Amino acid sequence: MATYKLLIEEDELNKTDLQVIAIHTSLEDYRLAFFLNRALKINLCRNKNEVKLEQKNGTFFFTNYIFEEHESTVYWNLIQNEIEIEHKQNTQSQDLFAKSDTEFLTKVYFIPEYKKVNFFIKIEGAKDLYQIKELISTINTMDRISTVYEIDIDNLKSKNNLIF
Repeated sequence: MATYKLLIEEDELNKTDLQVIAIHTSLEDYRLAFFLNRALKINLCRNKNEVKLEQKNGTFFFTNYIFEEHESTVYWNLIQNEIEIEHKQNTQSQDLFAKSDTEFLTKVYFIPEYKKVNFFIKIEGAKDLYQIKELISTINTMDRISTVYEIDIDNLKSKNNLIF
């Protein structure tokens, strides 16, 4: 059986109407989605299908919240940037802790160039409908939001991660 693969060029991502906002916050994902819904008058809901990211050291899943404006075909995504993966390592030595299992956490990032960012908002199809500066200023007035700014996707190395 033949397998077909659809390859999207990076130029295709640049042609789309895409805006990305970075958010630094200590809020949990569900609380941030709730506050964004209230502030921006949208309805972000948790997506059952998590964003899948394949890297050389494994496949990772990031939680995301989605909202689709049907009349204007605008798609909103709130994506978690950082996940912690627990690893177990068996150590066998001739000391007091022989054959002990060592657990350690590894952090994996959705967009590794922005490791300090907690969440990203990806907005597709809204370039003419929303002013990005107004959205940023509205989000920045929310409690427990440290910093909000726009990401320039033209200079982003891992922009293919935004295609899902």
